[in-house]
Amino acid sequence: MFKEKSSSIMADKLIRATAADGGIRVVGAITTQLTEEARGRHKLSYVATAALGRTMVAGLLFASSMKKAESRVNIRIKGQGPLQGILVDAGTDGTVRGYVGNPSIELPPNEKGKLDVGGAVGRRGYLYVVRDNGNGQPYHSTVELVSGEIGEDLAHYLVTSEQTPSALIVGVFVDASGVTAAGGLLIQVLPKAARDEDLVDLLQSRLSDIKGFTPMLQAGMTLPQMMEGILGDLGLEIFPEIQMLRYQCGCTVDRMAEALKMLGKQELEEMLNQERGAEVTCEFCANVYRLDDRQLKSLISGMPCA
Repeated sequence: MFKEKSSSIMADKLIRATAADGGIRVVGAITTQLTEEARGRHKLSYVATAALGRTMVAGLLFASSMKKAESRVNIRIKGQGPLQGILVDAGTDGTVRGYVGNPSIELPPNEKGKLDVGGAVGRRGYLYVVRDNGNGQPYHSTVELVSGEIGEDLAHYLVTSEQTPSALIVGVFVDASGVTAAGGLLIQVLPKAARDEDLVDLLQSRLSDIKGFTPMLQAGMTLPQMMEGILGDLGLEIFPEIQMLRYQCGCTVDRMAEALKMLGKQELEEMLNQERGAEVTCEFCANVYRLDDRQLKSLISGMPCA
């Protein structure tokens, strides 16, 4: 049996498993530390932390099913709420990055006394998913939001766009000390098991009893223990490989310089004359890049005349 030590501060990691003779696929991830890093980098409010954290773990869970090492998943959520959208980029290499449109937004708790992620995101809008396998032909899909709570919306996407009955349990617990628990579980019933109505009903019944991911993590449960509790009597096989996860952005000064070109030659020349340089901030990681007058002149000289 797969065993993992319990710890009050667990490393960010992802594990995979199957059950029901391969008819059920399950992936679990702990993302506490990388969610806390995102909170600090972007100076996120409580509700913005929860929204971005849920979407980041979902991106990592989605990417885990892709085969090529360079494959990535982009999740964009554009609701009508004051959060002003979420964008997450996650890869099969265990890296993830993301940001929200309005990081400082805060709302009163919802009717359940919890962070009102649905109200921040907006219950009307669209969810966009792009799967890039690295072959030059990304797969795009769009669905309408059903609640703005992210987990429900992404599970709805899996059912409607990928025709895979799925349960997605994602959660983030954040308080005055920061993010103390974050992660999620993705359970998918594959076609050969989906025909077994009794199995599907049993699984749905067990999932309905789960109060959330973070309560299990805060109780000291490990990912294998969570999986055992749901699927332990259904031939659960947990794979021994553990993938470490991290918040990572591939931005560089050269990439930021290329982004500056979008402003146009005239505006860059004005920046050179007035500010003797340029400053650009990466939206994904909040790193600030400064180009001095020499670097900005070189950038402008390499641009075609208008």
